[in-house]
Amino acid sequence: MEINEKIKYAIENTEILKQPKRLLSTYESTTVHYYILTVPFYLEFEGKNPDSETVIREGRITWQKPQLITPSYILRMEGFSEEAKKAFRILAGENADLALMLYKLKFVKDYDKMDIISTPMAEIARKINEEIEKSQDPFTAVIKGVDEFWDVSLTKFIYDLAVNSAYFSQLPELSKNKLIDVSSSGLTFLSKDNQGIPVAARIEIEKLFGLYEKGEIEAKILKEEIDSWGLFEYYQDRFFNLFKKRR
Repeated sequence: MEINEKIKYAIENTEILKQPKRLLSTYESTTVHYYILTVPFYLEFEGKNPDSETVIREGRITWQKPQLITPSYILRMEGFSEEAKKAFRILAGENADLALMLYKLKFVKDYDKMDIISTPMAEIARKINEEIEKSQDPFTAVIKGVDEFWDVSLTKFIYDLAVNSAYFSQLPELSKNKLIDVSSSGLTFLSKDNQGIPVAARIEIEKLFGLYEKGEIEAKILKEEIDSWGLFEYYQDRFFNLFKKRR
């Protein structure tokens, strides 16, 4: 099985056993606590019962304050394997022209751990679910994943949660502010000005140009934002002229 087929297999065989009770916040950063349960891949080679052991991976993901970004921009995040990034490309590629409200991600490295327990997955999932209900934590998820590509399974969860959060909490606001439009078939896409530039991109870039002129940010931050939208060719003369003045 080729690597892309394995990634698709991991995506298709990921199951969210418990969704967070709340979606990602529209106005502030959000931290989601996750448990990923997998059957150790080596059990198959050892001829053991798949219920004999379960791998528990536990960690947190922090979404920075939400902003409108494209599927390609989200791939700049750190903390994921190349397989997980490919999985995101596969998922995002299905909606490449849509205005997906995704979120910049980062792992909190001081809270990642893994245990292998000699207990069936179903029993572990039940116990974790009971603990979540007792703590009443609205931002905890339990995911059944594929051991060899567990972070692909995590990526699938992240993608679904981000898109669901977008559609149910952010799209109405964005539509009201005319940053997105909705086609006759119900698909969302970025609103563009008469020069073909996404309105959301122009607003964000103009804001950063203003901050750069005031000396509040470095040129690198401005350029990264312009590059993330693929608009450097359009803004390069203005950028270089301003950069020369600041030197």
